[in-house]
Amino acid sequence: MRRPAAKHDLPPPLELACLRALWQLGEGTVHDVRRVLSKERVLAYTTVMTLWDRLEKRGCASRRKPGRSFLYRPKINRDTMRDRALKQLLAGFFDGSADALLAYLRHPRSHAAKHATPEK
Repeated sequence: MRRPAAKHDLPPPLELACLRALWQLGEGTVHDVRRVLSKERVLAYTTVMTLWDRLEKRGCASRRKPGRSFLYRPKINRDTMRDRALKQLLAGFFDGSADALLAYLRHPRSHAAKHATPEK
């Protein structure tokens, strides 16, 4: 059984693609989002609706129905999502240290050589 999405988790790649499309649009319908996404991949209308439902449950998007179609709007901005991603990256790969990440970015090859697993 799948656990419910926590509000501070990063969305999976397809949900994030929908969110990126909405950041471009500001607000839009499923058709609007599909049009933006079609440059990268073609998704069914119902798939995008499902993704928006998940993003809404995750607290990343809201929707309203001014007419026949729902309009979706991001509730989280790109910088907040970047902060979440960076915190997850730091925690998972750099023991929570921004300095360790910066050192790695400055000299990625020297870190790879230090931590390489010897061949058997």
